[in-house]
Amino acid sequence: MVKPSIYITGASCSGVTTLGRTLALALGVRHLDCDDFYWFLTDPPFTTKRPAADRVRLIREAVGEDGWVFSGSFDGWGDALIELFDRIVFLYTPTPIRMERLMARERERYGDRLLPSGDMHEIHVAFAAWAAQYDNPDFAGRNLARHEAWLEKQTAPVLRLDGTQAPQTLVARILTEMEGSSSSLTG
Repeated sequence: MVKPSIYITGASCSGVTTLGRTLALALGVRHLDCDDFYWFLTDPPFTTKRPAADRVRLIREAVGEDGWVFSGSFDGWGDALIELFDRIVFLYTPTPIRMERLMARERERYGDRLLPSGDMHEIHVAFAAWAAQYDNPDFAGRNLARHEAWLEKQTAPVLRLDGTQAPQTLVARILTEMEGSSSSLTG
């Protein structure tokens, strides 16, 4: 049986990585996350971007041929990778919920480093401001309008899901859609 290759994308803190991990476990395939390829490992984290060509090369090397789930967004730099995927899952979560998740996750991961006296304060403030702009179609960064326009051009089946639902519920929906239709995942 050929194992699927699935790309899960959406806004930051929409639940893309959590869903990716959960789905990969359910399918018995590898999970790869965009951030692991996008950023060099630094301390503080998320300060030095890897060149786009290197990201694409590293992702191509990592996926192999035995199925995988890839979570994150290669918006604006990774379109050469789309040929690798059988299916696309787009996860939408309203901005207020995403921002609650973002703040909780950042506090859990970095604690006092986010305080005004901390070494990650400026990074955190800038990231939160960037993430809050996703629903603004005029925002120059990753945004919903850009994602929607990109999704409309794809030939791989696209499944749109509500990121406020529990990961196990979303996985069940994906698995049901995969079983029921190999040619279309709309809904």
